[in-house]
Amino acid sequence: MRLRTLSAVLFSVTIAAGAPTSASAASTGGASASPTATSPAAPAAPLHLSPVTSHSANLAYRGPVYMRTATGAVVPYVPTAVTGQVADTTGGVPVASVALPGKPQLLVPGSRARYVAGLAAAPMSAPAVVQQMVWASNNIIGLPYIWGGGHASFSSPGYDCSGTVSFALHGGALLKTPEDSSEFMHWGSHGIGRWVTIFSNPSHAYMTVAGLRLDTSAADDPSNQQGPRWRPLRPANGGFVVRHPLGL
Repeated sequence: MRLRTLSAVLFSVTIAAGAPTSASAASTGGASASPTATSPAAPAAPLHLSPVTSHSANLAYRGPVYMRTATGAVVPYVPTAVTGQVADTTGGVPVASVALPGKPQLLVPGSRARYVAGLAAAPMSAPAVVQQMVWASNNIIGLPYIWGGGHASFSSPGYDCSGTVSFALHGGALLKTPEDSSEFMHWGSHGIGRWVTIFSNPSHAYMTVAGLRLDTSAADDPSNQQGPRWRPLRPANGGFVVRHPLGL
């Protein structure tokens, strides 16, 4: 009799001990609750990479253009035409104030730089360092090609290929002393950058900044003009080591 009573008591205790587990399972749709369960990780945002190749040499841009003033205000850009001067590269549009001292700091919406009457307009969504590189480079656009130009000093009456790349990087406070094309083969980080990409080999160097090419060579450029200029992206960039500034 005592044995049956003891068995009954043990059976009741076992049922009572199992009750919370059943309740927890019921509250989770029949699955046992897990204190370590976590929600799935959100997918990583796609990495922004400015284009470095294009099969079109058309640089025409018809969208809005703005200008950053000396006080930091952003206002609509109104070009100042140079009397009697017309640029074939802009589709017959009168050349803006690019031929006059003091290049405007141009801006356009979005994440791509745009070609505006010979100058590059920096994208509004680009980091400030990229915008500064664009605006600094505009100051040497149209100068002649001079072998060794821009190496003895960042200030020069003309620039060669690596001198042009060096000037742009210096404009963004990314380079203290000029580099030659061979040195750029080992500069910065390997591969295509998010905003800036440098292409170099022992004899030539050029770069892309937010989707525009800065180059002294007229390769793949219908203008066929030499010296530092903003140019269309090339269909391919074979034969060059590809580097970029760390973080850009």
